[in-house]
Amino acid sequence: LPATILEQAALRLGCSPTDKKLALHLDEEDELKHLRECFFIPKIKDLPPTDLNLVNGEESCLYFAGNSLGLQPRKVKTCLDEELDKWARTGVHGHFNGQRPWALADECILDLMAELVGAGRHEVALMNGLTVNLHLQMLSFFKPTPTRYKILLEARAFPSDHYAVESQLRLHGLDVETSMLMMQPREGEETLRIEDILAVIEKEGDSIAVILFSGVQYYTGQLFDILRITKAGQKKGCYVGFDLAHAVGNVELHLHDWGVDFACWCSYKYLNSGAGGLAGAYIHEKHSKSIKPA
Repeated sequence: LPATILEQAALRLGCSPTDKKLALHLDEEDELKHLRECFFIPKIKDLPPTDLNLVNGEESCLYFAGNSLGLQPRKVKTCLDEELDKWARTGVHGHFNGQRPWALADECILDLMAELVGAGRHEVALMNGLTVNLHLQMLSFFKPTPTRYKILLEARAFPSDHYAVESQLRLHGLDVETSMLMMQPREGEETLRIEDILAVIEKEGDSIAVILFSGVQYYTGQLFDILRITKAGQKKGCYVGFDLAHAVGNVELHLHDWGVDFACWCSYKYLNSGAGGLAGAYIHEKHSKSIKPA
């Protein structure tokens, strides 16, 4: 866990985890620190509400909201200006001409996205928003039967995932209380133990149609063992999918090699695309002949 790593580092330095000495040490050791200069970091004076009697408004803020909206890359304005200029100069011809043809906007970055999630180009699509993609995937993968009708997810999953699962269950006329299995951490603990997840899959797997977990749990920051969850679920005959909103661009992913059935994610958090940026969807190539669009 991150907390454990920080505690161990502080112990080696002979200081508290909240000591400035540890912060400076982590900054110095950060191999990615040079990338800080690639982004705009808001000034304190521009953030509401700020009491400028207490702080220096000209200083950059400490930005801990990249899990909600990533900072703006400095190159964004230049790229947007180029497209606006192309629109002004060429009008409708901008759809299929220039360095970034608008009608092919998703294809321009498909190889980069496929590499980020560890998948083949043919397994990835850039489109819509995360929850729209999740619904589309669930419509194809969630085909409940009288004996296999449940969806397993972690308790306190991102609210929109929770709502999407409820909607899918109701769409099929199923009772949410009995069809949605939500895993809770043990009493007094904040994260789910992998052995508990695997135990539930083993016990309930014959009645579970779809397992839908986060790659990284947005509330606790827990990185789930995607490979083990996938293998355990598929062994019991379940389809296994992941919401990777807080994982893509944040942790290493190998969706194809791990055999994950499907996944979806947004691009405005750790990929810094900005609000409204295209979301991503992945379906393993093994389903290309068997799983059809709804």
